[in-house]
Amino acid sequence: MSILKSGRIVELSHRMVPGQEEFPLEIATFNADEVMANTPRASTHVIQRRADIWYIIQEVKMSSHLGTHVEFPYHHLKEGKSAADYPLERLIGDAVLFDFSHKQKDEEITRQELVDSGVEVRKGDIALIRTDMHKHWKTPQAHDRPVLSLEATRYLVEEIGIHCIATDATGLEVRGRDDQPVHVMLFENNVAMVESLTNLDQLRTSRFEIIILPLPVEGLDSCPVRVIAIEQDATP
Repeated sequence: MSILKSGRIVELSHRMVPGQEEFPLEIATFNADEVMANTPRASTHVIQRRADIWYIIQEVKMSSHLGTHVEFPYHHLKEGKSAADYPLERLIGDAVLFDFSHKQKDEEITRQELVDSGVEVRKGDIALIRTDMHKHWKTPQAHDRPVLSLEATRYLVEEIGIHCIATDATGLEVRGRDDQPVHVMLFENNVAMVESLTNLDQLRTSRFEIIILPLPVEGLDSCPVRVIAIEQDATP
C-alpha cells in the first residue's frame, strides 16, 4: 500500500496486559496436540509433532469493551449493525483531529467550539477528539473526562455527516448516568464510536488517514481494535 510506504505511522491503541485491565482479559495456554485431539472437527486431522517443537494453542477470554475498542450500533440498538456487519469503509479513510485537551472533567465540548476550532471537518471524515485522558489510563482519574454535547454530536453526524467518532477518553458522556444520549444519537446515524485511544498528542497534523480494524464476529456489540494513523505530511 502506497500510504504505508510514504507515511508516518502512529500507533493509537493501548497495549493490553492479561490480569491488569479494567475489563476482563484472560489467556490460557494448552498443548496444541492435546487440544486438537479433543476437538471433534479437528480430530481427523491431528498431527503429532516432535517433543522439541514449540507449538501451543491459546484460549482468550475477554470483554468486548477491553482496551482501545470500537462500539457498534448494536451496543444500544437491537436492530443495529454489529462487528461483522458494520461497513469497513466507515472505519478506514480520512480523519481529522480536534484538540480539546484543555477541557476538564464533565466540561462540555460545544457545537460552537467545534465550529470555531479552525479544523475543517468534511463529510465522510472520521473525527478524533483529543482530551489527553490517555495519560490517566489505569489510574483512579481514568474516567475524569470532558463530554460531548448533544448539539455538538448532532452537528458532526447530521450536519457534517462523519463516518465514525473516536477519542482518547474512556467515553464522551458523563460517567454513571442512567442513559447515553450521545451514544444513541451516534448509533441511530450508523456512526460507530472508538474509545480509549492513545498517542493523539503524538500526531503532527490535524488531517491524516486512519485504519480501524475490528474482528468480524457476528452479534458482537463492541470489539478491541488496533488503530493506526498514517500521516502523509508529518513535518513538525
